[in-house]
Amino acid sequence: MARSSSGAMVAALTVVALTGVGFLAYQADAAPGRPHAAAHASPSGSGKSSPGQDSAGKDKPAQDAATAVPANSGTGKRVVYALAAKRVWLVGAGGQAGRSFEVAPSTVNPLPGAYKVTSRAPTGSGSDGVPIEHIVRFHRDAAGVVFGFSAAVDGSSPKPSGTQKTGGIREQPADGRAMWEFAVSGASVVVVP
Repeated sequence: MARSSSGAMVAALTVVALTGVGFLAYQADAAPGRPHAAAHASPSGSGKSSPGQDSAGKDKPAQDAATAVPANSGTGKRVVYALAAKRVWLVGAGGQAGRSFEVAPSTVNPLPGAYKVTSRAPTGSGSDGVPIEHIVRFHRDAAGVVFGFSAAVDGSSPKPSGTQKTGGIREQPADGRAMWEFAVSGASVVVVP
């Protein structure tokens, strides 16, 4: 008899513990300002939330203005690069951004306009001498400055010299991989102010 009462006690304590953990998980998920998984969807858009809801099935607020795809940035599948915001959007054919992230530009910016990916390289060296990967080039200006996206292998941001004219746009490694997979040769790149 003593054995069955201790078993019941263990079962009751387990239920109480699981209930407490579930409640704390619910509170953490409902916390204001907490980023939801839908805000960091993969470029493939494989999130399972339905339109108008986040990954937890809750109604999601209007898309944050800082991460909304800029108006007048074209249509269809494209990379959108906003100069002033120092932000990139990987926009699918339906016009929705599958991923958005901040970037660190170099000393020279491309002019606003529509471009195409002209070349890609898996690895190289940045103008700052840092090993880079996932290089996606989209423009060479009249002065010979090449513009493109890349990620430093060590995740560092460039520290451009004011005397050197370079057009590298540095991403974090995970964003560089996403760009590499998204922006194949000939893909559209739209630069907005």
